[in-house]
Amino acid sequence: MTASDPVDEPRDRDATRLAGESLAANDPTGWFERLYAAARTGDAIVPWDREAPHPLLIGWTQEHELEGAGRRAMVVGAGPGHDAEHVAGLGFATTAFDISETAVHAAQERHPDSRVEYVAADLLDLPAEWIGAFDLVVEIMTVQALPDPPRRAAIASVARLVAPGGTLLVVAAAHDGGAREGGPPWPLVREEVEAFAAGGALTTVAVEEHADPHRWRAAFRRPG
Repeated sequence: MTASDPVDEPRDRDATRLAGESLAANDPTGWFERLYAAARTGDAIVPWDREAPHPLLIGWTQEHELEGAGRRAMVVGAGPGHDAEHVAGLGFATTAFDISETAVHAAQERHPDSRVEYVAADLLDLPAEWIGAFDLVVEIMTVQALPDPPRRAAIASVARLVAPGGTLLVVAAAHDGGAREGGPPWPLVREEVEAFAAGGALTTVAVEEHADPHRWRAAFRRPG
């Protein structure tokens, strides 16, 4: 699951409608499976399926000359799998999960020769063996797709995936001020981005604001 980047009203129409129905039924995550299932039959568009890894992920991995040999990575809300494929291409043993089983199957079909392990899982109910298990965790435009609650619980769950000595990279739409009505997505305020530090369990390495479109890119590290 991933919330759209950038916002494109015609492409977002199906996601907005299905999300509204899901939220009205007090089911903040159910719309992801409905959207991917409808897209599979040609009855909807997944607005964040842009056929490429997120540019802020590409830039960050290039700036840090990231190499993953001998290390494990997790991509949260994998969606079409482009970000996960980029991470795996750096040498990480990569797992990527999505709450939508249809999204997982679609990613596997799209990348038939992939080294990525695509898994259906719920960020709010993570497998015990994933806790503290990954040297790199990538969360891009995912928790902003959730209202609050459970957004803050989702933020805490992301942080729990990071292994001692590991790094978390977060990319999210940045809130420009005023009321956060409508959605999803609900762009994040700085305080929510900083909350990925999980009350000090992770050290904040950098919180950057990028313009056009307005995005956060933040990195955190778990001591160890």
